[in-house]
Amino acid sequence: MKVAIAGAGAVGRSIARELLANRHEVTLFERESRKVDPEAVPGAEWVTGDACELAILERAGLQDYDVMVAATGDDKANLVVALLAKTEFAVNRVVARVNDPRNEWLFDEDWGVDTAVSTPRMLASLVEEAVSVGDLVRLMTFRQGQANLVEMTLPDNTPLAGRPVRKLALPRDVALVAILRGNRVIAPQSDDSVEGGDELVFVAPEEVEPDLKDAMHLG
Repeated sequence: MKVAIAGAGAVGRSIARELLANRHEVTLFERESRKVDPEAVPGAEWVTGDACELAILERAGLQDYDVMVAATGDDKANLVVALLAKTEFAVNRVVARVNDPRNEWLFDEDWGVDTAVSTPRMLASLVEEAVSVGDLVRLMTFRQGQANLVEMTLPDNTPLAGRPVRKLALPRDVALVAILRGNRVIAPQSDDSVEGGDELVFVAPEEVEPDLKDAMHLG
């Protein structure tokens, strides 16, 4: 997979290193030449220039990339990068960093954003996830399709204990994607059962989240 990353600060470089470790091709765009340091991210390609400029993206051949990550520290720049990547180069997947949570409402499909990542939102979700039992916690919003990644921890005394996945009365368009049980990560099959204390991870449209809570006896 070919990934372009706009912004080679601490966040952009960290993302690049993770992707390179997983054998993806990575190109970092950095407008400040003093920050261009190939030795800091071995294996990455570097482009010196502003990723908000169409000519820079054209010269890099952005149309050949699978993913664009807008990871600068400026929300306005991230929105411009996302819009150019999606509308001018038809990049299949655009992920954008939200620096100021007050701007999060802008990061949607109108600006070419498929997935917006807000560090404050994620940290708050992780705090909630760590202390919440018997409640639904939203971990991430997928802008494309208006679905959310949500988690719930079943109480130890849940009436669903021992019930197979196929018999869970899940609302329409909800998918159970993982069961976390102790140190195990279970990709649920129809005959797998849920147990008290399980952490369940779903993809669900926002409007059916209350129905999901009811179906899992968390109301």
